[in-house]
Amino acid sequence: MVGSASMALAMTAPGQTAAIALFVEPLSTSLNVSRSSVALAYSIGSLAGALVVPLLGKLLDRFGPRRVMAAIGLCFGATLLAAGTVTEFIGLTSAFVGIRIGGQAALSLVATTVVAIYMQRHKGLATGIVSAIGTAAISLAPLALEQLVGDLGWRTVLQLQGWAVLAITVPVALFVLPRRVRSDGEAATNVRPADPGSGDDAGSGTPAGEHGTLADWTLRDASRTPVFWVVVSGGGVCSLITTALMFHQVSLLGERGLSVTEAAANFVPQLVAGLLASLLVGWSADHIGDRALVIAMMAALALTTLTAGWVRPGWTAVAYGLALGACTGGVRTLKGVAFGDGFGLGHLGTLRGAVHSVVIGASALGPLVLALGRGWSNSYQEALAVLFVLPVLVAAAACAVKPPRHARVARPHDRSL
Repeated sequence: MVGSASMALAMTAPGQTAAIALFVEPLSTSLNVSRSSVALAYSIGSLAGALVVPLLGKLLDRFGPRRVMAAIGLCFGATLLAAGTVTEFIGLTSAFVGIRIGGQAALSLVATTVVAIYMQRHKGLATGIVSAIGTAAISLAPLALEQLVGDLGWRTVLQLQGWAVLAITVPVALFVLPRRVRSDGEAATNVRPADPGSGDDAGSGTPAGEHGTLADWTLRDASRTPVFWVVVSGGGVCSLITTALMFHQVSLLGERGLSVTEAAANFVPQLVAGLLASLLVGWSADHIGDRALVIAMMAALALTTLTAGWVRPGWTAVAYGLALGACTGGVRTLKGVAFGDGFGLGHLGTLRGAVHSVVIGASALGPLVLALGRGWSNSYQEALAVLFVLPVLVAAAACAVKPPRHARVARPHDRSL
């Protein structure tokens, strides 16, 4: 199951920023549009993904990961094939909408949720492994794509990616994922959360199986709890800041005295730290609740944001790269482990769809926010000092809120997927 989810997450690479960045210049030249127009089309696609992913979460709850993954693989692959034929801005924008929805939003959501639905034990660690493998594939994909784009052209490479998605994702969904999953001691359907004070703490880190079965919280139920908004806010803030820092990395580190080559090389410690953080956050999710994870991540993110404007060439730049990579890998894993033990599995797709929506929307706005701050102050330091306040506020809120209470029943059941 971990292998299937890892392959699915790796197949999101064509829809991720790292891979798309390689196509910006060829698209601009071939279609005779400006780089800002390509960026605008990309932003529209990202925002579309943020708007659509909550609906995808509901479909995941209704039809199960097997059928939804197959459908997404077909649509995503077909979109990449069609993207290789675009000739003007409208077509490019439509292609980016499909690519960002299919890759960054839909397939990513299904790949990480598969682990929570099918696995009964060590779900956090399994999710961390999936995130680590997916992160490695997403980070390494540009190395292969850069050579292919130069040799074959951007149209052919986009279509090759489409065929790869069709050849891998659809068979994995139809022939590898089980048709049914037994939810013994992990979930219960049609059980409403109890009133506060009537049960155990959700999100406390206590394995569900030790006390019976978790109630299935709907999005409406969960949104009435402070913990839900703490997790959503934490994911959004982390995505906004890390995307902004990575997008402007060459300019930001150049302001601190690093050369273009040194700034680009900073992605290496980021990759290493991201892989390790994915495993650590996943393992931690099996032992502590979502709230504690958010507090730890916000503390690391606040320190990273504050020090980003004061790094110098040498060990401080390496330390900054490690910290930023840890935050990036941590938020990717947090999306995959959020709400699993505290809110049940019956509406897990809908709940995680809400988190993904905020994370994707924040990633679209992050680079713009930091760019505006840089233009306003003529330095990144003031803008970073303002952004530093965001994780501090989320961490303070996480410390103040109490986990919700939920009902439990002790009846296992089967669900068809």
